[in-house]
Amino acid sequence: MKLLLDSCVWRLAKSELTYASHDVVWCGDWKKDPGDEEILSHASTAQRILVILDKDFGELAILSGKTHCGILRLVNFSARHQAKACLHALKRHAEELLSGAIVTVEPGRVRIRPPDLSGNELSLPLDQEAFQEDAESLPENDNDR
Repeated sequence: MKLLLDSCVWRLAKSELTYASHDVVWCGDWKKDPGDEEILSHASTAQRILVILDKDFGELAILSGKTHCGILRLVNFSARHQAKACLHALKRHAEELLSGAIVTVEPGRVRIRPPDLSGNELSLPLDQEAFQEDAESLPENDNDR
């Protein structure tokens, strides 16, 4: 899968995701930060799912109607667990992401905002059995580093 990691995502997540056979670009490797709108535009043009930590990109996509190829937001994961959370979300929600959904993953919950204009969001508890392998190593919150 083609991914663009925002510079806020831990730099070593790129290596872990690349090792898992994903095509990964990390904004932190760029000479300068072009800003959120340009990063979102680049992800869309390059047909990459944008992986983020904050709400700014989702707000640009929803409120400003900026096009994108899927946004994956990781919430409250320590840096060292971001790649595992991303891999789990990609495995479980690839279809939604590839269709242009905004998927928010946090410990114990996944929220999916489909690419339609209805504004409805689907909130799902994590499938604990499916997540068991990763869950043992994932912290409950970011303070658990």
